[in-house]
Amino acid sequence: MPLLSEVVTAAFSPQLVEVIDVFSSQRRQPSGSVAQLEVCHVERWGLAVECPTPEAPDHDAEITWLLPDLGLRLTRYRPRRRHSRPGPSMLTAVHIERETRSWTMTDLLLGLEVGDHGRARITHATEFAAAVGNGLIRLSEADYALRTVHRTLDEVTRHRDINQWLAHRGIFQLW
Repeated sequence: MPLLSEVVTAAFSPQLVEVIDVFSSQRRQPSGSVAQLEVCHVERWGLAVECPTPEAPDHDAEITWLLPDLGLRLTRYRPRRRHSRPGPSMLTAVHIERETRSWTMTDLLLGLEVGDHGRARITHATEFAAAVGNGLIRLSEADYALRTVHRTLDEVTRHRDINQWLAHRGIFQLW
């Protein structure tokens, strides 16, 4: 799949294409910056990564699972303070290409924010619509993102908890 345009407008941010090198445990972002990962390992269900966030005042790490069979990236932030409650989990529609050395993830901008007990809401719909309207996301990609997010919203709502939903999907590690 070709990379999407890198045109930036005031209405939305460009699509995010990240490459994770599993051998060196590094993540390369579209800006060209490279981040060293504290955790980077392939699981039977996908890829688990953890990246420190020293510049963030409220959290000290971003924890991300790439779930290629589901077309999703699952992200949460570990709070900096030990007794702080973690924020909601974010599920984002993505395309994931796996190779021996690296995983490439293209963010399709549309996602879900999942709070405690499976309460979920669709996020970034305005940014997604602007990207589709401006041709930065092809209609086939937009359709894929919409189907992925709505299927996931239905499933998470039915299971009432993100860990129960993951178990339903055959992922028995606690999120």
